[in-house]
Amino acid sequence: MKFKILLLFLWFVGCQISHSQNRAEHFFTPSDTLNKKRQNAVIISEAVLATGTLVGLNQLWYADYPKSDFHFINDNSDWLQMDKAGHVFSSYHFGRLGAEMLNWSGATKKNQLLFGAGLGFAFLTAVEVLDGYSSEWGASSGDIIANASGTALYVSQELIWNEQRIIPKFSFHTTKYANYRPEVLGSSFSEQILKDYNGQTYWLSVNLNSFAKGSKIPKWLNLAVGYGAEGMITGNKNNTSAFLSSNPQRFRQFYLSLDVDLTKIKTDSHLLKTIFSVFNTVKIPAPTIEFVRFNEIKYHFIYF
Repeated sequence: MKFKILLLFLWFVGCQISHSQNRAEHFFTPSDTLNKKRQNAVIISEAVLATGTLVGLNQLWYADYPKSDFHFINDNSDWLQMDKAGHVFSSYHFGRLGAEMLNWSGATKKNQLLFGAGLGFAFLTAVEVLDGYSSEWGASSGDIIANASGTALYVSQELIWNEQRIIPKFSFHTTKYANYRPEVLGSSFSEQILKDYNGQTYWLSVNLNSFAKGSKIPKWLNLAVGYGAEGMITGNKNNTSAFLSSNPQRFRQFYLSLDVDLTKIKTDSHLLKTIFSVFNTVKIPAPTIEFVRFNEIKYHFIYF
């Protein structure tokens, strides 16, 4: 009797899991035609999230510093341009997310590119406006150009190839430099991911099969070219002596590695496709060749 009850319970649990999976699968399946409810949900959620984030930034971050007239600053030489690479990455993926959400609602390709892909540029440019009115910072023309570049990278590929063959990706490892200025470079792992440019690497992950249609190259295999930099305690090397008795040498790093395009993994599950799309922002750990200032080569069995 107990065994029958157990079987009945397991059957019930299995049915509930199957039902939940079916509902999730239905939810994540893009609409074939315009679904106004979904479109309105996308527009409202994006507007609320963006507005809430900007208001929160203004209250929690900028409110602690005095206001000023709107002004620009030239920070293009700071952090060996690692911050600019971050702007390209962020603008691209914000725009990609916006376009994919509109695609989920059944919006036309034109509207996906016009109103979805521009999400990253619009949001990050709004942040630059907040910077421009803060006496502590200032709007950066370099940041705006980087934002536009990230958006253009996504839109141009959709217009030329109708697919994303070159994808910006990100990886991170901890470094010793955060210990010197934890208030700026991060005191915890989660903070350092965002703040410590020394441990960040930005990649352009290129899908090989897309450029060699009909070849035997696996559709998911990518070749990734990366950029990083180390030795940075401050944005400008001239200010480092205020924190250390001797200036660490700043240097650029260039990488060549293999990668996986998760969106090219064949599956009929739209739930899995959504998960793959989210995690396709991160480069997988893989054997890597590092070129330091183009005159020194290092080999990493696994690099992240």
